Amino acid sequence: MIKKFVKGKTSVFVDASNIYFSQKKLKWRIDFEKLRNFFEDQTDFCRIFYYTARDESSKKQADFLAFMEKAGYRVRSKKVKFIKKKQDGKDGFYKGNLDVELTIDVLETKDQYDTMILISGDSDFEPLLKL
Repeated sequence: MIKKFVKGKTSVFVDASNIYFSQKKLKWRIDFEKLRNFFEDQTDFCRIFYYTARDESSKKQADFLAFMEKAGYRVRSKKVKFIKKKQDGKDGFYKGNLDVELTIDVLETKDQYDTMILISGDSDFEPLLKL
């Protein structure tokens, strides 16, 4: 099915934050081994990247990222930050944006693939996709 949309070597870039929240909302679960195998079977597969914020206190996440690397993903991560909403520092949220890192990898490896697949729901990537 995907073969008619891709040509030549294919690289895949997964924006984990967007995928995580979509899965949660839809009550889905992605089998990342099957996802990688799908691209290997259906394309002239080159590589697959996975971008995520890292909570250094979470052993569960550390184990998951180790699994992803063993499953053949090139994991790119950085420490999550707490963004304060108010002066007192009590209200806020955690954020770990890797849009720039993903964009750099897309551009630095562009001579190594013919088709780029971006798995994300982030409209910030629209200009990148138009290159």
